[in-house]
Amino acid sequence: MKEVKPDYTSDKSKKIQVEEMFDSVAPRYDFLNRFLSLRIDTLWRKKAISYLIESKPQLILDVATGTADLALEINKQLNPEKIIGLDLSEQMLVVGRKKISKANLDSKIELVKGDSENLNFEQNYFDAVTVSFGVRNFENLDKGLSEINRVLKVGGKLVVLEFSNPKAFPIKQLFGFYFKFILPNISVLINKNSGNAYKYLPESVKYFPEGNDFANHLRNCGFNNIIVKPLTFGTCTIYVAQK
Repeated sequence: MKEVKPDYTSDKSKKIQVEEMFDSVAPRYDFLNRFLSLRIDTLWRKKAISYLIESKPQLILDVATGTADLALEINKQLNPEKIIGLDLSEQMLVVGRKKISKANLDSKIELVKGDSENLNFEQNYFDAVTVSFGVRNFENLDKGLSEINRVLKVGGKLVVLEFSNPKAFPIKQLFGFYFKFILPNISVLINKNSGNAYKYLPESVKYFPEGNDFANHLRNCGFNNIIVKPLTFGTCTIYVAQK
């Protein structure tokens, strides 16, 4: 699997580059996401959370939580006892904490700065783990998935929401053109600091091991009962796995 980084001219690790990239776009991240995805991302999140309704998890870890969009939606849909959101980018967390405070949910949703590949939690700790649009950014995919498996309780579920590459004509061609040419240019017009982030996005999606390939990574990291559910003509995929 090719390592995709925001800036190939830099000697910094992918992890540091991703952190700095999201720190730079944090103030306008939510607006850009809604604008550039036509708000479809909100529907994808709701669909992903629906896979946890039956198991009723009470302690949930949201990895790569960003500005806490998924954490807030989890609370709305599932009303668990506690959600911990973890992210590399402190500036994304600053935005997320403001949204949580505005919703008066500080006692239920806690955001912490941390590394998905070195989770500072006990083994068999969480009832469920979620990751939305974050596994592509792991520096070491299998290490991150193995860490998630470690902190997940036996029988607990992992739900991953991630971009994928549509295969059918003409969606494949339209998606590729939008991702490569339209999205980066519009994002720069809105926020001059977003250039690298939205140029990195299509390349990271292109080389991500999606579908059955990602399912094999999950199996190799200790997961089973894997579900692969493409959404919106294959532009996004939900992965559900159990420890």
